[in-house]
Amino acid sequence: MERTLRIGTSGWSYPSGRGTWNGIFYPEPAARDSGFDELQFYAERFDTVEVNSTFYGQPRRNVSLAWAKRTPPGFEFAVKLYQKFTHPRLTRDRTPVTREDVEAFKGGIEPLAAAAKLGPLLAQFPASFKHSPEAVEYLGWLLQTFGEYQVAVELRHRSWSDQAPLIHALLEERHAAWTQIDEPKFRLSIRQNSRPNLQSFAYMRLHGRNAAQWWQHDRSEDRYNYLYTEDELRPIADALADARAIVRKQYVYLNNHFAAQSVADAAVLRHMLDEPLEAPLPAELVDRYPMLEGRVATLPPSRLL
Repeated sequence: MERTLRIGTSGWSYPSGRGTWNGIFYPEPAARDSGFDELQFYAERFDTVEVNSTFYGQPRRNVSLAWAKRTPPGFEFAVKLYQKFTHPRLTRDRTPVTREDVEAFKGGIEPLAAAAKLGPLLAQFPASFKHSPEAVEYLGWLLQTFGEYQVAVELRHRSWSDQAPLIHALLEERHAAWTQIDEPKFRLSIRQNSRPNLQSFAYMRLHGRNAAQWWQHDRSEDRYNYLYTEDELRPIADALADARAIVRKQYVYLNNHFAAQSVADAAVLRHMLDEPLEAPLPAELVDRYPMLEGRVATLPPSRLL
């Protein structure tokens, strides 16, 4: 049976802020030709991406259809659930989830499924979501509601890992992956061992380890201003390599997106796993992150300048 490993980034468009990708992974807007497409450029180098925009608003069919058309065959989108399903306090109406909410989300991603480009759905819960009978009941309902999809669940509070056997049983019953996360660890942070809980698929997210700015930062992007070292990536690569023997599909997304650090780390991680990028990366990215030298082909500087 074929086993696949997909490594990409969380999001592909970061047009503003100090951590923009413009001039690093993408050309500066003024230097782009009229036909430049960020998603197409990204998809020429990676075979998967995690969609963040669907967390902030329900996915729209026309947008999903455009994504499918702008990416090559075999490309997959992992799609984050709308925040009302996982962070109800962030939504304006703060009303309970309705059947209409569910159908709106499913309808919005249908073009990706129809194009065979839909990867897992990500249910990303906040650190404030703690283990309780009510929380377990809701999680079970959510997994049943989206049971026709592959669903990965990200839990951040330590109370969930303190009840690991029970949570493993619930997730396995619903064929859901327990998302493995790498992030700064605090007293109440979830504890995990990097081992997947399913044989069908696994899901991992690398958020960086910027502990100093994790909770206190001037801008939200500062939390993800972190570049992994090779020594930090090596045990992650080893864990992914070990999982290849038992897991059919692995999805790995780097969320340390500040200044395209996630792109650099994803390229290095792929090289460590003997799956180097085939398409060249911009010279500006390689100049900024020297660990890429000798591991990737490089575009002429004229593509960015």
